[in-house]
Amino acid sequence: MPQIAFVGSGPGDPSLVTVRAARLLREADVIIIDQVAREDFVAEFAREDVEIVDAGHGETGQPLTTASRAKLVVRTAKAAARTDGTTGLVVRLMDGDPATFSGLAEESLACHKADLAFEIVPGVSAVSAVPAYAGIPLVGNGARTIHVLSAADTKTDWSSAAAKDATAVVLGTAESVPAALAELLAAGRDAQTPVSLSTDGTTIRQETRVTTLGEVPAAVKAQPLSGAVVAVVGPVVDLREKLSWWETKPLFGWNVLVPRTKEQSGTMTDRLASHGASSDVVPTISVEPPRTPQQMERAIKGLVTGRYEWIGFTSANAVRAVREKFVEFGLDARAFAGLKVAAVGGVTAEALREWGLEPDLVPSGEQSAKGLLEEWPPYDDVLDPINRVFLPRADIATDTLVAGLQDMGWEVDDVTAYRTVRAAPPAPEVREAIKTGKFDAVCFTSSSTVRNLVGIAGKPHATTVIACIGPATAKTAEEHGLRVDVLASEPSAETLVDALADYGRGLALTAQENGERVRRPSERKASSRRKAKASR
Repeated sequence: MPQIAFVGSGPGDPSLVTVRAARLLREADVIIIDQVAREDFVAEFAREDVEIVDAGHGETGQPLTTASRAKLVVRTAKAAARTDGTTGLVVRLMDGDPATFSGLAEESLACHKADLAFEIVPGVSAVSAVPAYAGIPLVGNGARTIHVLSAADTKTDWSSAAAKDATAVVLGTAESVPAALAELLAAGRDAQTPVSLSTDGTTIRQETRVTTLGEVPAAVKAQPLSGAVVAVVGPVVDLREKLSWWETKPLFGWNVLVPRTKEQSGTMTDRLASHGASSDVVPTISVEPPRTPQQMERAIKGLVTGRYEWIGFTSANAVRAVREKFVEFGLDARAFAGLKVAAVGGVTAEALREWGLEPDLVPSGEQSAKGLLEEWPPYDDVLDPINRVFLPRADIATDTLVAGLQDMGWEVDDVTAYRTVRAAPPAPEVREAIKTGKFDAVCFTSSSTVRNLVGIAGKPHATTVIACIGPATAKTAEEHGLRVDVLASEPSAETLVDALADYGRGLALTAQENGERVRRPSERKASSRRKAKASR
């Protein structure tokens, strides 16, 4: 194991981190962060107890010099020595690819001089990744060579990239890139050469504008740049009009509110990201053990002794509650031998599979108590040796499933496995964002999420798109004075997000047909939204 690993963070999108890099970040005792890959980036991979050291900025807030960073890396690695004589793993997380304009040479040479073992883990470089996310291949459309240039390098020979069949990729800041492009123009590159300017590359905040080399100063003056900038100069930029794929996603740049617990929200947040959206998870309920555990404990013992023919799980929380009791009693999944297992839907079924259980029954149609009842077999006194069903559920669960099973001849032990209580209000800035329309959309997955969100945070703003998982949820939203814009065709989180994406496509298409700029819902004025509502 090396004492220090120089690891590339990639261009900005955490999903572009290499497998090796992710593993080292998980194992790291200390992580030295850079200027772009900061604490929030590290949090997706590292342990909670990891020590973070900032190599991006000094105590005054100014960026550290290369020499200062090299000294910091060596000092941190030496300080990671343990009392048993071993040394903890220090990850030096470097923006993009360590081998490209990162100071790797100076920092690794300093480690070599200090006799510190190290390794280098390449990362996806912004040089190729950001143009790719902008829909710009670096070779093609008449371009045959690639020149990678640092805008901050005062000794660059800009004439090397002046040929009309060359693609120049210029890396720098909002201040340095325009000046560097002026140097390229002065070196003889044609003023009509297409130029793309990308900021926040590969993230959902990516923004790319296209101009010509001669018009860069006017374009930047009209709309100033910010942060890190990747500029591409050459005929390949013209391909963006046909090949742009990232910034044209239906929910690109949207910030969507997901009122669910962090454990339940993974499927939705991943799906939203695939459509180009970011998401903020705001728990509206808190799951707690039942007030009296005796009923649950008797049911678990009955499960082991063969009291039940079926066990029916109506949520992933129910799976978690039973699993926790199993751990408490020293049991494992083998106790389900001979027992038939039902799951109300895909999310619940996946929670069972993570436990090593394959459900015998999952509704193929509607994933609800009604859908489960439609496929649950009636009790047969010849085929079924036992006539009893164990239903571990929430304290607020409806009687639909219990009544339906009883009508089919089953005896049901309806057991409170967990309680759902209203969560604490979110942070003041989140409540303010909800009320003032800073969220582009909110995805409601149940009536309780509607009631609880309004209760702890207030009603979403009139400009916020309201998406509901089914008719019952939509009815509750309307009862709370919300206008429902999106209704999922099937009651699943993935279908709900896909329906929201279809809505986003419709907004973009309408804007394009009207010759308008595509704007997110949070960018639209409330007055225009009221007019749209009145015209319906």
